[in-house]
Amino acid sequence: MDTKEILKKVRKIEIKTRRLSDHIFSGEYHSSFKGRGMTFSEVRQYQYGDDVRAIDWNVTARYNETYVKVFEEERELTMLLMVDISGSEFFGTTQQFKRDTLTEIAATLAFSAIQNNDKVGLILFSDNVELFIPPKKGKSHVLRIIRELIEFKPQSKQTNISEALKFLSSILKKKAIVFLLSDFMDSDYEQTLKIAGKKHDVTGIRVFDKHDVSIPNLGMVPMVDAETNQTILVNTASKKVRNAYQAYYLKNVDYFEKAFSHSGAGTVSTRIDESYVKKLLGYFKHKGAR
Repeated sequence: MDTKEILKKVRKIEIKTRRLSDHIFSGEYHSSFKGRGMTFSEVRQYQYGDDVRAIDWNVTARYNETYVKVFEEERELTMLLMVDISGSEFFGTTQQFKRDTLTEIAATLAFSAIQNNDKVGLILFSDNVELFIPPKKGKSHVLRIIRELIEFKPQSKQTNISEALKFLSSILKKKAIVFLLSDFMDSDYEQTLKIAGKKHDVTGIRVFDKHDVSIPNLGMVPMVDAETNQTILVNTASKKVRNAYQAYYLKNVDYFEKAFSHSGAGTVSTRIDESYVKKLLGYFKHKGAR
């Protein structure tokens, strides 16, 4: 893809995702993540209806009148997008690849963050961290992130979510809003997810294709493993083969849901031919209501 094509694609994604973030997501994003950090502002005299938990007992004792602490919301937050760019993301049987949907979701979230004057950073990973862009503010920074999401070519096609989470824990010392975007065809990442979840507000966004779920009966078919490049003949007419594949898929989905639940992290799952807009809005509204 030449520079002109890349810029054209960046612009197309910007127009689509910025409209979503401006009109739909910015308010929901803010209400979902506001108040994650609170800073002490001042004390004032207690008023009827104030939360008794906010009483400053030291000041109250000193002045013999009841005073409460007043906190200000920390407006500036940091969002980190962790995006899986392994070989399995270059798969899709409908209008686009999984990676295209991951890019659109990441761009929408990034524009929502800068609407809130937050910083945005990016980690692209396979079985190791392929690229890290430190969090910054501004539209030009987000456009750079979108460009990398479109054109970056990974060195490896395999996946290791645990390695990416270890890197996250090593580079971000302050609490951040973290979105981990992948098809989650991996395992053995629950422990590192728990460590990340203790410090950060983590959400896993699982993007999948309808044929990730089950293989259709097409007879004897040559299939290429997107992560190993190996070609094997698969007898899709065999019910045993189709059932074994589906069991493998469901095992990964079950692991994803349980690992995130045990780590106190949120999840969103969307198929590439579904509306991720509805899924994200529903998630934000639920999160904001808690």
